[in-house]
Amino acid sequence: MRIRPVDLVDVLAYLIVLGVFIQLFPAVLSETFLLALLTAVLLKGVLEIVLQVKKRIVGRIRSDRTLPVRAVNVAALVLVLPGSKFLVLELVALAFGDAVKLGGFLAVTTLIVVLMVARGGVRRMLETSE
Repeated sequence: MRIRPVDLVDVLAYLIVLGVFIQLFPAVLSETFLLALLTAVLLKGVLEIVLQVKKRIVGRIRSDRTLPVRAVNVAALVLVLPGSKFLVLELVALAFGDAVKLGGFLAVTTLIVVLMVARGGVRRMLETSE
């Protein structure tokens, strides 16, 4: 896998959003800047994988005409959506222990939504400036 410039911009946006969350929400903490940077890199990797899985499932839902197969794919999507948040929480706990905390399920969900919005906004700004 090759690192593209847009990936570095994503990590920078994630780092900024994570820093804001660390400042505003006591449940979100990182002991050092380096740990926050590594957390942003971890979030980038996990969220890229989760986005690919979600896109595949949505593609299957749209492409298949049979009701049972669509129902199974909808159920898979319903499991992946909250499951991805728990995956993020567990991977951060496994990688960094008590040195990094992203809060609970609601805080992580809010963090991920803001990360995706920031990512989309930065990418849109880059596209219009080119």
